Amino acid sequence: MDLLTAITLAAPAGVNAYIPLLAVALAQAFGWIQLRQPFDVLGDWWVIAVLAVLFVIEVVADKVPAVDHANDAIQTVLRPAAGGVLAVAASGQADVNPYLLVIAGALIAGGVHSVKAAARPVVNATTGGVGAPVVSFVEDVWAAIMTVLAFVAPVLAALVIVAFGAGIFILIKRWRDSRVRV
Repeated sequence: MDLLTAITLAAPAGVNAYIPLLAVALAQAFGWIQLRQPFDVLGDWWVIAVLAVLFVIEVVADKVPAVDHANDAIQTVLRPAAGGVLAVAASGQADVNPYLLVIAGALIAGGVHSVKAAARPVVNATTGGVGAPVVSFVEDVWAAIMTVLAFVAPVLAALVIVAFGAGIFILIKRWRDSRVRV
């Protein structure tokens, strides 16, 4: 796998750590990719089973108001860690310092997670909790699409990530500007 694929897999990990981890683990198990050692253990079936259970827990917990907030608190550590692991594991034989890959992956996943964790309480408060399952489903779909894009069109995945980041930056700037005027 090339370096861009490895880095772009970190973004969906910031939303749901287990979607890209499961995809990479399954790809390793079926021989579609070769992960950097010692991360090739992700392709072992017992690891895949653990990731699948964690995925189900994450999907269910993220759909329930209040539980989603506790889940996001726990995931504050896990999602950036998953992003770092994905970035270094999926880089294959790229001649890049693995520590830089871990840092880049953790920063990307951590940034995406920060936006998600900050937005979710607003969604819950403004919709009385009704919006949580809907937004969570959309987030899961986004994470799945981004994971597939990272594999099949990493340049497009990178462009989507940059556009997403720019959009968030613009929204925050507009929100701050509107608060100053009021």
